[in-house]
Amino acid sequence: MSRALMPNLLTPQDLEPNWRWEGRLPAWGHTSVDFERRIDHDRLRRYRLARTRQALQASNAGTLLLFDVNNIRYVSATKIGEWERDKMCRFCLLTGDDSPYVWDFGSAAVHHQKHSDWLEPSHCLAGVVGMRGTIPPEFGLMRKYAKQIAGLIRDAGMADMPVGVDYAETAMFHALQEEGLNVVDGQQIMLAAREIKNWDEIQLLTQAASMVDGVYHMIYEELKPGIRENDIVALSNKMLYEMGSDDVEAINAISGERCNPHPHNFTDRYFRPGDQAFFDILQSYQGYRTCYYRTFNIGRATPAQNDAYVKAREWIDASIEMIKPGVSTDKVAAVWPKAEEFGFPSEDAAFGLQFGHGLGLALHERPIISRAVSMDHPMEIQTGMVFALETYCPAADGYSAARIEEEVVVTDTGVEVISLFPAEDLPIANRY
Repeated sequence: MSRALMPNLLTPQDLEPNWRWEGRLPAWGHTSVDFERRIDHDRLRRYRLARTRQALQASNAGTLLLFDVNNIRYVSATKIGEWERDKMCRFCLLTGDDSPYVWDFGSAAVHHQKHSDWLEPSHCLAGVVGMRGTIPPEFGLMRKYAKQIAGLIRDAGMADMPVGVDYAETAMFHALQEEGLNVVDGQQIMLAAREIKNWDEIQLLTQAASMVDGVYHMIYEELKPGIRENDIVALSNKMLYEMGSDDVEAINAISGERCNPHPHNFTDRYFRPGDQAFFDILQSYQGYRTCYYRTFNIGRATPAQNDAYVKAREWIDASIEMIKPGVSTDKVAAVWPKAEEFGFPSEDAAFGLQFGHGLGLALHERPIISRAVSMDHPMEIQTGMVFALETYCPAADGYSAARIEEEVVVTDTGVEVISLFPAEDLPIANRY
């Protein structure tokens, strides 16, 4: 029997990230072929499960109970579509060295039994709890599944150890406690597991970034008066789904007087000659996310707009220059301006503007880099981390602003940028 069909029989080799730092990071085509070694999905699944078990063993918990769909996918490699992201209708149990249990939405459990041969068929179960309260607790489903979960934990010999839960409905927490389970924070365990990406995860993140490269070229060609912010959002969604995206989480499109302060959304505003405009493309390929800002001017740019762009570029280049294994995140945050230096009253008010965040199956993973948190609680940057760095600079005209973001992979010696649409200088779309 292949190792892919024996999910509970992992070896130390499965923890190997299999990095290859020589040469440029590849961005392969998106289909499987016989003439190139592309994504090894069996290796990816084993690595993620091995990392989770390692993080669980390093904690004081004996079991993980997961409702966060990113964690469920990381542990079990199951996904039933983006519609389930906010439903709280699926859950997964990992106890000791046993293979994962997945309770899924109705017929999805049967689909896993037939097609997810890396899972134990008997561990793919139909089940649902509260669906964000739409199934009231008095219906008894939470008590039913809490009792079943507690029984599996006892059978695994883990009843005396805490259960790490990432998040759940309040009534589910109560039901678990009523079964005598000691519930602790499992999200920190999972975030620790997900910090370091293996070679397959890095390739998927690079493939996802390459899709956004193409969308930005389309945006560069389309930006002109008569086009609205929401038109760019629609065109970007269409192009990304045609390219194979499995979730376009959001497209931020901000222009003109909306640039300062940053509103983090889009409207039906028409672009005008001389507008500064910035965009963020948040999408995923096989679950792996992008967060990738670019700024453009439409037709022409003023000295104030150019100056803002130059400063944003200088700030992001300074932070990229700092990235290498062993550097702490406070040292990176320190190269960015303080909130008061670019017009904000506090670091909380400026949170997310000079910012770094991990990328993976979630948009925000570790490390988080910000003056608001990193100066007092630094983290060590490690080989195999993948994260985004983003800067923001308001223009002296009082309404324009520049926003730049680069996605980076931490190699054994430094960093490689994987967001490649040109951003060294302010791009002028359809120059007059």
